[in-house]
Amino acid sequence: SASLDTLDNLAKTLESRLDAIERASRGIAQRKWDNALKVEGGSLKTWTYSSAAVERVQVSLKTGGRPLDADIDLWQGPDNTPCKMRVYIEDGNLREFNAVIETPRAPNTVAVRNIGHLEFPMEASVVANNVDGCAADLESAPSRIIQGGALQTYPFDPTVESVQIMLQTNGRPLNSRIELLQGPNNNKQVMEVYTEDGKERPFYAIIDTPGSGNIIRIVNTSPVEFPLRASVGAYKIGTIGYKLDPVIGGDP
Repeated sequence: SASLDTLDNLAKTLESRLDAIERASRGIAQRKWDNALKVEGGSLKTWTYSSAAVERVQVSLKTGGRPLDADIDLWQGPDNTPCKMRVYIEDGNLREFNAVIETPRAPNTVAVRNIGHLEFPMEASVVANNVDGCAADLESAPSRIIQGGALQTYPFDPTVESVQIMLQTNGRPLNSRIELLQGPNNNKQVMEVYTEDGKERPFYAIIDTPGSGNIIRIVNTSPVEFPLRASVGAYKIGTIGYKLDPVIGGDP
């Protein structure tokens, strides 16, 4: 009886600690939106960092539930764009955009342009150094080589709430198209990525994958001479309890 009570107390303590960690992580995720800027359709916002101490920045975008369509550029000096992205998300509230851009050397300017219509504003946040996720976890994880012109798919269980992706090369340019599919050819999120040096500037992103039937598809859009290395893994795993609840329909 005493041992059962001890195990019960340990279970309660562990549960309370996990709840505290989850609340803290939600707080960190929310703080990045404290200084977010509203970007109207057709407009441009820039964030400039003059210090060489800024090694990377996290770019986060979201909407109030409408589609998100944006261009993201990294400017480093006149007429030099070492990294650029084109992002489309069907629902910018259900699936936020989160990516990390490496910024070796200075100065650096991150430019976010909302290429959607005026009726589709979005919120943009750029945070230096203190970024979500940990690309180091994926550096030691199993990876796959994707040759130029080839593609690779990664299906995920419904319990996986978000996925982390890291793309890199051996120093050559990186050109890739990343898609989140939910159903046959049903694109929920699309990212077209270019970096001039996939070793010095690898691409790292966190993709929200709510619901079931999620598949990540990565296409190497470079010629066959430019392979890339892709590492993909679960970032946040939830529970399956709510998956067992029925969907109620019919007349009210």
